Amino acid sequence: MPRGEITGYIDVAQVTLYAFWLFFAGLVFYLRREDRREGYPLENEAAGRLKAYDPILLPTPKAFRLSSGHTMYAPRADVAYETGIPAAKREPWPGAPYDRTESSLQAGVGPGSWVSRHDEHDRTWDGQYRIVPLRVADTFVVHEAGPNPIGMSVLGADRNVAGTVADLWVDRGESMVRYYEVELGAGGRRVLMPATICSTSLFTKTVTTEALLASQFADIPGTKDPDSVTLLEEERIMAYFGAGTLYATPARAEPLL
Repeated sequence: MPRGEITGYIDVAQVTLYAFWLFFAGLVFYLRREDRREGYPLENEAAGRLKAYDPILLPTPKAFRLSSGHTMYAPRADVAYETGIPAAKREPWPGAPYDRTESSLQAGVGPGSWVSRHDEHDRTWDGQYRIVPLRVADTFVVHEAGPNPIGMSVLGADRNVAGTVADLWVDRGESMVRYYEVELGAGGRRVLMPATICSTSLFTKTVTTEALLASQFADIPGTKDPDSVTLLEEERIMAYFGAGTLYATPARAEPLL
């Protein structure tokens, strides 16, 4: 019966094994190149400059056509990195944590960091603005069986009153509440508070968030249009509340023990 030998030292099974090794190595190399499409070129933290574009380890740019009509290319060698961020590294080695050099919650550091998204509106499949208040999305209502937050007082982490819920902003695509519109004082400025970062009490008729103090609501980034919010504006609002979870009070950034 044939033994499958090609020569006296190589047989079909051995050739198949070598072919599999070559295929697997090529697959790993391909996948490692493809996952470098986002976030590259990296910054050399020790030298403080961007790494050079590597045509071998980085794939050729690929076009991604977005639903908004934009065409994005990745990876990009012309990424503009923001400088002058108010933060300083604790130690010189890569991966060392950063400390803020200013106390503003809009510094864009740590949990308050944000991405420069398109300053355009997210839309539904039929072209409507996706996230709008109930006064615009007139086909949505608050279910009668649940608590209606509109008119309730908004409390900060210090349990002081920051304002009153004036309206709810709904996601037309997901049919859910995304933001509470908070009026700061009688007839004052209105800001958006993410619904996922607060709790509503039917007993006390209040909406409470642990992310911010009542006095910090005044600096929440606003929107250009009082009846809609863009992707960039959402990014800035969420980053502000994210920063508050760690920096709202000095004690939050300190160790528990």
